[in-house]
Amino acid sequence: MYEPRSLKLLDRFQGLFSRLDIDYPVMRRILQVKLTMDARRVPTIVGKSKQSSDSSAMNERNQFVRSLWVYAIYGALCSVFMWMGDNYFFQMSLTFGILMFIIMTSLISDFSSVLLDIRDRNILATKPVHRRTLAMAKALHICIYLMMLTGAIASIPLATALIKHGIVFFLIFVVELILMNLLIVALTALIYLTVLKFFDGEKLKDIINYVQIGLTIAMTIGYQLLSRMFNLIDIQVTFQPKWYQFYIIPVWFAAPFESVLHRNGNLIFTVFSLLGLVIPILAFMIYVRLMPSMERHLQKLADPGGRPSRGRGRLPYWLSRIFCSSPQEQGFFRLAWSMMGNERDFKLKVYPILGFSIIFPFIFLFGSGLGGGISELRGTGKYLFIYFSGAMISTIIMMLQYSSKYKASWIYKALPISDDVQIYRGTLVAAFVRLIMPLFILQGIIFCFLFGVVIIPDLITAGLGMLLYTAVCHFLLHNNLPFSRPFEAVQQSAGMKTLPLMLLLGGFGVLHLVMTRIHYGVYAYTLLLIVLNFFVWHPNRRLFGKLTRRAGQE
Repeated sequence: MYEPRSLKLLDRFQGLFSRLDIDYPVMRRILQVKLTMDARRVPTIVGKSKQSSDSSAMNERNQFVRSLWVYAIYGALCSVFMWMGDNYFFQMSLTFGILMFIIMTSLISDFSSVLLDIRDRNILATKPVHRRTLAMAKALHICIYLMMLTGAIASIPLATALIKHGIVFFLIFVVELILMNLLIVALTALIYLTVLKFFDGEKLKDIINYVQIGLTIAMTIGYQLLSRMFNLIDIQVTFQPKWYQFYIIPVWFAAPFESVLHRNGNLIFTVFSLLGLVIPILAFMIYVRLMPSMERHLQKLADPGGRPSRGRGRLPYWLSRIFCSSPQEQGFFRLAWSMMGNERDFKLKVYPILGFSIIFPFIFLFGSGLGGGISELRGTGKYLFIYFSGAMISTIIMMLQYSSKYKASWIYKALPISDDVQIYRGTLVAAFVRLIMPLFILQGIIFCFLFGVVIIPDLITAGLGMLLYTAVCHFLLHNNLPFSRPFEAVQQSAGMKTLPLMLLLGGFGVLHLVMTRIHYGVYAYTLLLIVLNFFVWHPNRRLFGKLTRRAGQE
């Protein structure tokens, strides 16, 4: 069986696990099987050339490792702060803020399905395995990949720290990274445990997705608060203590650099340092103690819950009648609506993305501050920041082809479907109506409150632009039938394809801005978007089908 090096390193701490009342041999075997299954995961790569079985097995084993170079690039950007003089508290606060943002986002989007996995319970629940041992194996499974992820991100900053600031700075950095990871795992697990305790059935699954969106928003807002802790005065960075800074976690891990290396005995830096040491250890100890309880509550995820209300079942039916033309397209609209609302793995990966769509417009809107209050927004063109709510449309469209039930996609070929375009249109319209349009309407209402109802024509124009942008994303990203590929294929850096499309969305916003400078320009632009959307979406024009087939042939 596959024997990863991480297990050999873990063997050195066997005594520690025994003192924690963990059955180490059993835990090690469970962990070995989990890592082996990860290594044997079959990736589906678009356009991948045929390889020998030995080469393919090697690629599968190194699949996660080969994707770490993307995170190393982010780490290289963090290392820039290391060369910005010797203001350690400022440098490391920004560095740990970026590291925590990237790592916790990856944990929520990629490893939540591991933390909440109950598929092995049918096998292990019938064996004499204690819940504490099983939970520790699951936690270590996540920690191993988390350490690899952290190593990829922090490798260049660590090397820079060693070269620029010396061995003591380097050692403090390593210790703080370990404490940061302990806190991230413990906080994420404890939040999920709290949700598991108070909810069950289908409601629990929905609450978990809301928690993920909330965490995404909280991390984004926290990073913005972090950057506002420091003032730039005469090209000198100054720090002004505020009460809310005790809740900004990255500064806890930055304070020891200031206290130890600069011998700064300021009380606030001492308190920050103690928080960064005590809270992660205490949180992880609490998590270890509560792991059996979490394993017990995880069984609630297998509970299908009560039947959905008849009202909820009627909603997609009526919406499909409004937005779709043919009966086949209406059927696939309802199928996609159900998949996006009921498939847990899809929601675990896609719904956190919606958190960014919610918060991005307001980050840029209030990024420069509001010294004169909300009233200073009226009469400005900052309402065009609402285009940032569509920044994640391309990612959402790309994710529509993935599903944990991808093997059921044979039904597409078995049904008497006259044209595959009906499948794509129904699914794409369902995604726009369920995931994109509600967020845009909500943000539009808030923007009307901030800027006044005078911006309603501009909001209509922006909505039409996003509708056209959704179709363009489909034409450029379309490769497979909806929900027909496994989620493992997402690991192939397919997200890089969405970056140029984000620039295209910016082009829509820039063109809108230019039209606001021309008399009646917005109305002309709106008319142009109506015409383009009519030719693209109207079923009788058949332009959608032609572009979809052309994209499928590429």
